[in-house]
Amino acid sequence: MSTPHIAIMCRYPVPGQAKTRLIPALGPDGAAGLHKTLAERTVATVRASGVPFTLWGTGAEEAQFLDWLGDLPFDTQAGGDLGDRLLAAAKSYPVIFLGTDAPDLTPEHLQQAAEALSTGRAVIGPAADGGYWLLGLPQPADDLFFGIHWGTETVYQATREKMAALGIDPVVLEELHDLDRPEDLDRWPDLRP
Repeated sequence: MSTPHIAIMCRYPVPGQAKTRLIPALGPDGAAGLHKTLAERTVATVRASGVPFTLWGTGAEEAQFLDWLGDLPFDTQAGGDLGDRLLAAAKSYPVIFLGTDAPDLTPEHLQQAAEALSTGRAVIGPAADGGYWLLGLPQPADDLFFGIHWGTETVYQATREKMAALGIDPVVLEELHDLDRPEDLDRWPDLRP
């Protein structure tokens, strides 16, 4: 089996377009600044894990991402909903899909996911808000990306139900918290802009 590859899904931190659910608490500039910090932390954590990766960007050109985050493998996200974008980012398997919303992500989490994939198992990291912070697949399972109400508290459960229907028994990683909503800010006061 080939080496697992991380697909980091990342939006460029444009005020008013990044972390929009945090705008009521932080304003457009503050929400974009927090997103910038989270994305930088995620990229640093992925680099520290040693697992190969590509950053899949949206909201700006490749040159702007590279100016911001330094030299890294880059590709442009496809259009459509999150499921469409994840599916398009799965250029090779095994693949680990990762967002930039989990401040407590560690290199060890990513190494655990890569290890699970290297044994042929799928892997998922549940988020406390009902979504997931990581999804790893050893081979294509396109049905996992359709019929999901993205951005809701049902994403993890719906994905697990689809996995069960497809006969996929994933390794389940530690539950992490996402930083998406104003009420999440109190968990990480040091990240407040």
